[in-house]
Amino acid sequence: MAVTPQTNTTLNEIAEALLKHDRICICGHVSPDGDCIGSQLALRCALAQLGKEVVVLLASADKLSVSFEFLPGFEELIPAASFEGTCDVFVQVDVPNARRLGEDASKIRQSASLTITIDHHAVDERETHLSYTDPDAASTSMLVWETVKHLGVDLTKDIATCAYTGLMTDTGRFQYQNADLRAFRAACEMVEAGADPAFISAEFFQRATLASIQLEAAAINNMRFICDGCVALSFITQDEMKRAGAVKSDCEQLINTLRSIDGVKVAAMLRDEGKQVRGSFRSKDTTDVSAIAKRFGGGGHKAAAGFTLYEPLDKAVRMVEKALCQVFREGNN
Repeated sequence: MAVTPQTNTTLNEIAEALLKHDRICICGHVSPDGDCIGSQLALRCALAQLGKEVVVLLASADKLSVSFEFLPGFEELIPAASFEGTCDVFVQVDVPNARRLGEDASKIRQSASLTITIDHHAVDERETHLSYTDPDAASTSMLVWETVKHLGVDLTKDIATCAYTGLMTDTGRFQYQNADLRAFRAACEMVEAGADPAFISAEFFQRATLASIQLEAAAINNMRFICDGCVALSFITQDEMKRAGAVKSDCEQLINTLRSIDGVKVAAMLRDEGKQVRGSFRSKDTTDVSAIAKRFGGGGHKAAAGFTLYEPLDKAVRMVEKALCQVFREGNN
């Protein structure tokens, strides 16, 4: 497929395309977050209302956090590796590139006659037939919400709950810089349609596993302050994961703990996965952490980004520390 700039359509045209097909697969990125799962399930609820045959796929088979279990349609999520049906339309949400889609889901995408992207990550190229990418949107779920309106379905409580979860999580409970007027207006619409902010917040943020608490203690123990205290850098080893009986989803909130420390402008969290080290950045000032992540082949948003290093953990920590110190030394924050 010829590759062209990121957006080549509108959300209304995407809705019209979806209305013309019956067998639709919806997939997000590997290691899905609240925006990813919320976007998938919101779109699933809407398409199911139209009588479509919808399959919601997980890009990887990793166990999801219990925080997602309250979402309508959660029980229908299946690993892409387990999918055996046919797919007329493949919709990827919150997925900036094939690497984040994963090998199994990419194979399914290749088999579809029509491929669609709905996303809010800034990318230079598109990988699907129809692609709508809006980096100014606070969450992909906001874009899915707008798409659902074009489908002409009832804006039900289930759709609103899923979409609000995506928006709430990607704005850090409306604390991040992307929590703008547009985001609050969308949130109001979702609440008006039935989303319950208190219930959603309690279900998503107040169901921490014991393993996640044990990992938080390990992350604090491993933490170091660099760049004159502006950066909190930490890591989790494979042994620490095993001792806690933890899964990847237990690590999701660790970086927010580092980010919340007074005086810290940027948080960096690394997790050893054996053959690779998965890294995350978060900022709470004007530091563009996506630019730092791109140095390591990653990307994301200005205030939140991720990357993968195929190096031993100790070397990965040194590489990240060096890059962060260079950024702050040069004043590129």
